[in-house]
Amino acid sequence: MAKEYKTITEVVGPLMLVDQVKGIKYDELVKIKQANGEQRIGKVLEVYDDKALVQLFESSQGLKISDSKVLFLGRGIELKLAPDMLGRVFDGLGVPIDGGGDIIPIKTADINGVPMNPVARNYPSEFIQTGVSAIDGLNTLVRGQKLPIFSGSGLPHAKLAAQIARQAKVIGGSADFAVVFGAVGITFEEADFFIRDFKKSGSIDRSVLFMNLANDPAIERIATPRMAITCAEYLAFELGMHVLVIITDITNYAEALREVSAARKEVPGRRGYPGYMYTDLASLYERAGRIKGKKGSITQIPILTMPEDDKTHPIPDLTGYITEGQIILSRDLYLKGIQPPIDVLPSLSRLKDKGIGKDKTREDHAESMNQLFAAYARGKEARELAVILGDSALSDADKLYAKFSTAFEEEYVSQGYALNRTIEETLKIGWELLTILPKSELKRISYETLTKYYPKEVE
Repeated sequence: MAKEYKTITEVVGPLMLVDQVKGIKYDELVKIKQANGEQRIGKVLEVYDDKALVQLFESSQGLKISDSKVLFLGRGIELKLAPDMLGRVFDGLGVPIDGGGDIIPIKTADINGVPMNPVARNYPSEFIQTGVSAIDGLNTLVRGQKLPIFSGSGLPHAKLAAQIARQAKVIGGSADFAVVFGAVGITFEEADFFIRDFKKSGSIDRSVLFMNLANDPAIERIATPRMAITCAEYLAFELGMHVLVIITDITNYAEALREVSAARKEVPGRRGYPGYMYTDLASLYERAGRIKGKKGSITQIPILTMPEDDKTHPIPDLTGYITEGQIILSRDLYLKGIQPPIDVLPSLSRLKDKGIGKDKTREDHAESMNQLFAAYARGKEARELAVILGDSALSDADKLYAKFSTAFEEEYVSQGYALNRTIEETLKIGWELLTILPKSELKRISYETLTKYYPKEVE
C-alpha cells in the first residue's frame, strides 16, 4: 500500500533522506512529486529506525525539499509482461523506446525474482548451435547453461554477441526460440549497432532488447539485467520457449554495484567492490536453467570486459566460480586478424560433453574435438619453440604441428561475423585440418571413427 510523506530532510547528489517513516521495505519503489507536477523515481537503499535512504534514478538537480512529497509504493520495480514483448526495444527500466506504444500486460512481475531451486532443476543436455565453430565444435553451448564470454577493452565482443544472437538456434528447428538481449551501460553507438543489426537480420522478431546507456543512472544499471532475466523467465516458463539471454557488459553492472555500495558507505571488499558481489552475481546467473516438468529453458551468455585483461580480477574471478565455464577472447589473436579472436585452449564449457555425440551433434564430435585440442596445444608449443630456437630446431613432426596450429586459427577459429556454420560444416573443417598430420599421430580417435570420417580424397 502506498504511503506519502513530506519529511525529506536532506538531498546529497542522487541520495535523499526521508524522516519519520513507518513500514518501509528495502528495494521499495519511490515516487517524488513536486509542486509543479514534475515526478521523479527512486528506490529505497536503506532503512534505519524511522529513516529511509532513497536513491534517485535521475539527478536531484532542481529538486525543492520544501514542496516535494515522497510516495512509497509498497512494491519493488516491476516489469509488465506479455507475448507482445517479442520484437520490441525497451530502456533499462522496461519502458518502450521503439515508438511502438506501451505493452498491454498479461501480468506484472517483480524483477528481483528468485534463483532456481536446485531440486527442481533439470540437467542441461541439448546442444545449442551458435554458428561459431570455436564455440560449437570445441566449447559447446548446452540448453540451460551459463557460459560467459571474457573479453577485454577494445576487443570485438559486441560483434560476437550480435552474431550469436542472430544465429543461435536449437537443433531440430524449434520455432519457440527467443533471444533476450540486455545491454548494460553501453554507449549510444553500441546501442545503435545492436538495434540496427537485429533489425537488418530480421532476428528482432524473435528478440526482446533492453538498452541501458552509459549516461543513464547507476541504479538503473542494476535493474537492467534483472529486467532481461524476468522477461526470459516469462517467455520460458509461461510460454514454453527456449530463451537465450545475452547480457553485455557485466563489468558495467559491477561498477554500478560498487558505486551504490560506496554511496551507502559500506565497508569495501576486494578492489573496492562490495563484499556481497559474489552473492549478487549469483542472484543473476542462477536464474538460468531448465525446470523439471516445464518445456522452456533459459540459457545465459553474460559478457564482461576484464579490466587490464586480468582473469584474476574480482568480476571474471567470481563469475567463473558461479558459471559453467567461459569463452575467452585473446588480444594476440585479435592483433593477428583472427575473427572472432576466441582463445580455445583456456576457454572451457564444463557441460560440453552433455550436449554432443550421437543424436545430438554427431558421434565423432567428442573424439575429433579432443584431437583438435591436443594438436593445437602441441602446435602452439612448437611455434613458441621456433621463435626462440629457429625452425631448424624443430623435428619434422613439430613442423607439421606448427603448420596445423596456424591453419587451425586461420580456417577453423577465424570465420568472420557474418558466416553461420552448421555443426556438420564445423566438424568437416576439423577433419580436413587433421589431414595435415599423419594418420599415425591421430591417437585420440578410435580406428572405427577414423575409418568412417577421415576424408577419403586424402587417403
